Amino acid sequence: MMVFVDTSAFFAVFDRSDANHQRADGAWRDLLQESAELHTTNYVLLETSALLQHRLGVPALRAFHEVVAPLLTVEWISGQRHRAAVEAVLAAGGKRLSIVDCSSFETMRERGIRRAFAFDSHFREQDFELVP
Repeated sequence: MMVFVDTSAFFAVFDRSDANHQRADGAWRDLLQESAELHTTNYVLLETSALLQHRLGVPALRAFHEVVAPLLTVEWISGQRHRAAVEAVLAAGGKRLSIVDCSSFETMRERGIRRAFAFDSHFREQDFELVP
């Protein structure tokens, strides 16, 4: 089973004070136990890295890159996909979508990934199934 992993899930796994931490930790363990194919993008890696370093410090950043990142298939955002994501954000107007969100949605569609490990309602709005 292929699952796309979003920044919201990564952060909830790492931050014990996050409202979604318990659910995220359980879902992460389940995905690993099921040997799910975990996908993300380089944009999500960058966004997650910046958030972890800023809020939880370098030890969390190190753990993410040394323990979690090797488990992931990383889809690299091309210039064309980046431009499409920018256009999608601009077209959405006030929906508070980010370039990272829109590039994630497009990557999921292109790769045929229907499930997202995320706590961001935009994935559901785009008709993806959320884990947990």
